[in-house]
Amino acid sequence: MNPSGMHRSYSLRSNRALTAAQLQSPPPPPSTTRNRFFGGRGIFSHQMRKSIAGAMGPEMARKLAQLIKMEKNLMRLIEITVKERKEVAKQLSAWGEMGEDDISDITDKLGVLIFEIGELEDQFIDRYDQFRITMKSIRDIEGSVLPSRERKQKITDHIAYLKYKDPQSHKIISLEQELVRAEAESLVAEAQLSNITREKLKIAFNYQFDSMREHSEKIALIAGYGKALLELLDESPVTPGETRAAYDGFEASKQIIIDAENALATWTFDCAVVKPTLSFAARDEEDEEEEDEDDFDDEAENLKITEDQWANEQRD
Repeated sequence: MNPSGMHRSYSLRSNRALTAAQLQSPPPPPSTTRNRFFGGRGIFSHQMRKSIAGAMGPEMARKLAQLIKMEKNLMRLIEITVKERKEVAKQLSAWGEMGEDDISDITDKLGVLIFEIGELEDQFIDRYDQFRITMKSIRDIEGSVLPSRERKQKITDHIAYLKYKDPQSHKIISLEQELVRAEAESLVAEAQLSNITREKLKIAFNYQFDSMREHSEKIALIAGYGKALLELLDESPVTPGETRAAYDGFEASKQIIIDAENALATWTFDCAVVKPTLSFAARDEEDEEEEDEDDFDDEAENLKITEDQWANEQRD
């Protein structure tokens, strides 16, 4: 065992309390897409599941059902990536363990950071699933609107048929009255669909983009601390027979991991580094400034006219 083994105990994953971001927005329940019975493998291929989703259910909801199924497939692929990433982290640490002190310590700490990326991806799946669940609620309301549409269309077709076959039929009047009621019901359902679709679409993609934003910012943090670890690695070449200087970075590498843990634990959306810049917003501000300048010029001109009038009145 390499003597540096005594320094291999600290981990980001031991006795971890809730992070600031989790306190600000409690973590969601585990994703509903996780495979619990087949070891991460579905019975059908992704393409088969997508085709089935697009072939079943009401016509109106099929495209959305297919989208939801594709998102489920995507999340399962991320789940596979999570497992592989954690195995890679363990293997990196195992490979470096029997190396020299610096290689052993740095690869172990890099393995800790890479494993943490896997943990973040695992959390990302659960948060991303809230997007998919919300989109499913749109699909459900789409399906509930379909019967009123079909009823209205059926009555319309029946009236057209009777007017062609039997224009004097007494059923036409009653069917037209029924059509008025069906159209009223359909208008209510369509309005409800329109309102809920907009509301849920906004909520769903806020879930998705918030998940992406938090995940990306935390990955960037880990990358930064990973590069700090690499700075502890002495890459200066040695000649044959020359002894490399003893590695003294154990405490520094441990502190980098501690700092990484603190940075991840205290991260919130309020301290996000990357913020969008909207060009049209800048143009709007410029337009407002120009309008303010024009108003000021107008006021100055009006003031000048008023002063001239007052001077003329005094002379008169």
